[in-house]
Amino acid sequence: MLYWISGLSDGGDLFNLFRYITMRSGGAFFTALIFAMIFGRPLIDMLRRRQGKGQPIRDDGPETHFAKAGTPTMGGLLILTALLVSTLLWARLDNPYVWIVMFVTFGYGLIGFADDYAKVSKSNTKGVSSRVRLALGFVIAFIASLWASMVHPDELSYTLALPVFKDVLFNMSFFFIPFAMIVIVGAANAVNLTDGLDGLAIMPVMIASGTLGAIAYVVGRVDFTEYLGLHYVPGTGEILVFTAALIGGGLGFLWYNAPPAAVFMGDTGSLALGGSLGAIAVATKHEIVLAIVGGLFVVEALSVIIQVAYFKRTGKRVFLMAPIHHHYEKKGWSEPTIVIRFWIISLVLALIGLATLKLR
Repeated sequence: MLYWISGLSDGGDLFNLFRYITMRSGGAFFTALIFAMIFGRPLIDMLRRRQGKGQPIRDDGPETHFAKAGTPTMGGLLILTALLVSTLLWARLDNPYVWIVMFVTFGYGLIGFADDYAKVSKSNTKGVSSRVRLALGFVIAFIASLWASMVHPDELSYTLALPVFKDVLFNMSFFFIPFAMIVIVGAANAVNLTDGLDGLAIMPVMIASGTLGAIAYVVGRVDFTEYLGLHYVPGTGEILVFTAALIGGGLGFLWYNAPPAAVFMGDTGSLALGGSLGAIAVATKHEIVLAIVGGLFVVEALSVIIQVAYFKRTGKRVFLMAPIHHHYEKKGWSEPTIVIRFWIISLVLALIGLATLKLR
């Protein structure tokens, strides 16, 4: 919105600043952060009044989690609202990539909200059927993947770009669509599985978002792509505004989600934020790099897959409890220790992902 105002105004250099992506990204960050800090407490108070007992706690979970009974969920609403307001204010609204990422984010946010509402209203941990959630998630991912492929330059549409290898593109034809769908759905559910401890999911999401935002900015500039030997995807630089808003809203949420959490993100936030990471990766042609940057989420998801598959086959467990962060809880690690160590791992993986831009 402010970008358009700057184009209509003859206000001089001050208004011209709004034309720069970096300037608007900074504005988006602070807008979302301030919004979340101001409205965080009133939202938490409202959720506590409406939800009563708060998020249901799993009976088979770690015993330390029973102390969290009564904590409200759906805190993702705070992040998503701050993200929406900030992005609409600071991003170029004629950019299709912004709308693709927004479509996925808020589409998954609605799925997560329905799931959280079902859990709270029924006072159990089942929520919406997993089949229904997956089906709706794949529908959203299909639309977004097809949309992105139509927006991409002809030479990049339906192709898979490999990191490290310069100018290597695999033409997947229409098979790119189901591949991209799996990336988006997988990212959404992986973040959802990671969201099990206070502050555990939000910081890695912000780290991954910041990394992907930097990648989006780089691949959206022809001078940077020529220097680094990357594939130029015009228009993706605007995604940086979105990711900056996500980080700002995420930090505001973390203020209230830091141990002991005053509110949980819930599926409202985790599915939405995970889906946004997948959508950004598809938009920027960095789907494989997402697996590196979001390696923590990959490990969390794999721990569940391995646990379920091995138990069905042998009747035994590989981990004391899955996802893997619960395994370490069962081993006696304190919650802050697990959270901070997982944050460190996320940061290291993000730096490795960024390094692939230069290694060609």
